[in-house]
Amino acid sequence: MASRGFLAAAIVPALLLGGAPAWAQSVRLLGDFNAWSAYAASEGGGTICFALTEPTETAPAPEGATQGYLYVTHRPGENVRNEINLVAGFDLAPDSTATASVGGARFTLFTQGDAAWLDDPAQSESLASAIRAGSSLVIETTSAAGIRVTQRFSLSGATAASQAIGNECS
Repeated sequence: MASRGFLAAAIVPALLLGGAPAWAQSVRLLGDFNAWSAYAASEGGGTICFALTEPTETAPAPEGATQGYLYVTHRPGENVRNEINLVAGFDLAPDSTATASVGGARFTLFTQGDAAWLDDPAQSESLASAIRAGSSLVIETTSAAGIRVTQRFSLSGATAASQAIGNECS
């Protein structure tokens, strides 16, 4: 859990808001829930809440890969709920797509740099519901080197983390 706490304090602000240093100091842990952690942060008079988890497996691990993360984010000031975001931990092939699979459902993600988001944001609630109901999620991507990479995420604790961010950012 320590690495996720470090991430929230140091990296998440850069991901969500372009690296505002003062914002990084306002990240607070809402709780750790098995494989997931939930956080809230104040930004420009609003609150941003996010839950995150790390992959349980990345195979094959691309050369130079760092820790990957999967986020579910609420930004009530922008009317955004359940935005799903992958930070793979390695560069993804330009102009590629990724696939998220959970509970028999498949979702297409677009990629940019080392990150991926739902190709159709209207599917956010469907994917978030599948995450809360499922036991594992698999994301298949293509690395910048052209290697097909599979990342597996445990969904143990996802429901509790989702509830925590929903309570804080309602």
